[in-house]
Amino acid sequence: MPAEEFDVVVAGGGPAGSTVAALVAMRGHRVLLVEREVFPRYQVGESLLPSTVHGVCRMLGVTDELAAADFRVKRGGTFRWGARPEPWTFSYAASARLTGPASFAYQVERARFDEILLNNAKRKGVEVREGCPVTGVVEEGERVTGLRYTGPDGGAHEVRARFVIDAAGHESGLSAGGTRKHSDVFPGVALFGYFGAGKRLPDPHSGNILTVAFDSGWFWYVPLTGGLTSVGVVVRRDLAAKVEGDREKAFRALIDECPPIAELLSEAMRVTAGKYGKLRIREDYSYHQSTFWRPGMMLVGDAACSVDPVFSSGVHLATYGGLLAARSINSVLAGDLDEKTALTEFEARYRREYEVFREFLTSFYEMDANEESYFRHAKKVTDNEHSELESFADLVGGVSSGEAALTAPDGPDAAPETPLFPGGPAASPDGMTWMPHHPA
Repeated sequence: MPAEEFDVVVAGGGPAGSTVAALVAMRGHRVLLVEREVFPRYQVGESLLPSTVHGVCRMLGVTDELAAADFRVKRGGTFRWGARPEPWTFSYAASARLTGPASFAYQVERARFDEILLNNAKRKGVEVREGCPVTGVVEEGERVTGLRYTGPDGGAHEVRARFVIDAAGHESGLSAGGTRKHSDVFPGVALFGYFGAGKRLPDPHSGNILTVAFDSGWFWYVPLTGGLTSVGVVVRRDLAAKVEGDREKAFRALIDECPPIAELLSEAMRVTAGKYGKLRIREDYSYHQSTFWRPGMMLVGDAACSVDPVFSSGVHLATYGGLLAARSINSVLAGDLDEKTALTEFEARYRREYEVFREFLTSFYEMDANEESYFRHAKKVTDNEHSELESFADLVGGVSSGEAALTAPDGPDAAPETPLFPGGPAASPDGMTWMPHHPA
């Protein structure tokens, strides 16, 4: 049979894939998304940033659905980190870009959140095929022209498209022609699971993620709906032996090493059944591809890059990458911009965002510093005119780029966006396309 033809084919139905697919379909283009699993499916990474909730999800049209899902609201984060022994807290509201209705995000169950985004893509006109693992790309010369995948019946299929998006996660076997470069700054191994009846921080911080450093590494403590809590420990690579062998004993021993976490879990029971019942390990989670695109193909989400999870930036980087990819595709398919210009801007902005988090985290692991020192470094790496605290809130809220699309709208009288890079395009007022830059 001849190969099916679409404007865009997306591999992967997580936040990155669902975002790019929906935003391209909303412009009337034919989009196919193939996903190896059947949703809902488990995924870690429950803590969102305001940029995703009030920026990308607003553009996708799912903010009301998220509000109705009863996800726990988080208004910032709490840390026991650095030179001072007492915890310190930041608020998203410290950022002028995140004041008022945009000064919060959600702690989500990813199985539900990801399904909301995927179902939204279907409503926006994306054809979604689940249970279909991708087996490779179709190439003609230097250009990627399609995908091959296996259907639920085991049959081989081939799809042709103007653009192919690899959003298949950190285990993706597709290639944009580059190589994966792992970070040697944040080597570590994460061991994580879920608890019921976990205690909460006192209000108004009860929805905050709590991050606690201790001698062997650090813990995350994410309060989800009800008493469910996501708990994970990241240990230094030289201490990786601490998570080997019996995971249950290893997890309990590490919890006992960290009194603040042990206290919060003193009345909690680990969930041992269902999708949350398994203790999982993840390593090599800090990396980036040497290139995010080649002719006809772009990488988004964990297929492109992943950074240390201490600031919960995973879904932000995934959805922002999806937005940038969709903006570029919409511009090329409309004939408004050539592919090289559009995709070069896609990678430049995406890589800038990744690098801001990566560079800031380098200083954040200096444990003999205090929060004021971290705030100062946030201002340095974001290179803006804001105060040190506001620069920190901008960065960890996902809005340090200044992109209007990542915040709640300012209204019809808002000033048009200026190019982020000299000579480059700016985003259109609705954030859906690029506007070519014409110097005065």
